[in-house]
Amino acid sequence: MKPAVTGIALGLILSLAMVGCIVRRFTGPQLTGTCDGACNHYLQCKPGHGTIDRDRCVAECPGVFSDRDSLMGYESLACDDAVEFVDGNAAKTAAHH
Repeated sequence: MKPAVTGIALGLILSLAMVGCIVRRFTGPQLTGTCDGACNHYLQCKPGHGTIDRDRCVAECPGVFSDRDSLMGYESLACDDAVEFVDGNAAKTAAHH
């Protein structure tokens, strides 16, 4: 390819990548309204999460959250709040490590 065409192509690729990041930044996290999404959020926020935490989350979730809106509300919580909601206020979150 000619240098000018290569430069234009590279510029377009970088622009598209930046737009994707900006859109993601302003739209916030992807909210699913599901126990799977809520548990994924919890596990992403909790340092050293393991299979036991995931199993407990999946087992308890349907009894704690009654509808899609409450699940989406949980998914939108900051990490500190999400882990505190599940583990209580003595828990450490990934944001503190």
